[in-house]
Amino acid sequence: MTITLQGRLGRILLAALAVVGLTIAGLVATPAELTPSAQGHGWITSPPSRQDHCAKRTVSWGCNGIEYEPQSVESAKGSMLCSGGTRFTTLDNSSLAWPRTTVGSTTTFTWTLTARHRTATWEYFVDGRLFRTFNDNGAQPGATVSHTLSGLPSGSHTILARWNVYDTNNAFYACTDVNVGGGGGTTPTPPPTSPPPSGSCDLPAWSATTAYTGGAQVSYQRREYQAKWWTLAEIPSQSGQWGVWSDLGAC
Repeated sequence: MTITLQGRLGRILLAALAVVGLTIAGLVATPAELTPSAQGHGWITSPPSRQDHCAKRTVSWGCNGIEYEPQSVESAKGSMLCSGGTRFTTLDNSSLAWPRTTVGSTTTFTWTLTARHRTATWEYFVDGRLFRTFNDNGAQPGATVSHTLSGLPSGSHTILARWNVYDTNNAFYACTDVNVGGGGGTTPTPPPTSPPPSGSCDLPAWSATTAYTGGAQVSYQRREYQAKWWTLAEIPSQSGQWGVWSDLGAC
């Protein structure tokens, strides 16, 4: 009887220990669970974009944290800012001495993707002017994507690349500073500005060369607009519902 009772007690004890072990195992995270998920989804690595220079520490200034997640410049479609209108505003500061890569008039730009979103288009702007569009028609890209631009103008330029996702309203942004042909370079040409509207508009006329902070109000083509956040060279009438400018109505 004593042996039987001890055997039963032993089995009960082993069962209790097994339950405790399973509970502890359920509470302990695996290495995969402890690894933070990547933020953002892609950036240009060749020629190195501004966020790539930040990530590689080839610049001497701080980059608002984009140095830790260069793939994270994601915002609504349509921005003409290097930051896309995100908090990474250092990327918009062209007064900084961003390294320029010497390239030829025909140059291949390569993206590194950490998430392969179905893609609508890839757009490339040279000093604010649309230069080339590549249409993917909703296809899923590979882990790296390359586009070759031919006929780039000689001199120093900032090239803004915009990766437009197919099934969301967002895009990813990357600016690359280049010196085409290795010459001394030219001063980048800003986007064209419209003449100040005449008539009863009391607010100052919008200018493509003026940086506006959130709350700033301007007039453009006989309408008034208010900036939601920091912006430069984004045309108010093209902002759209999700863009930086709120349409306040006719003057």
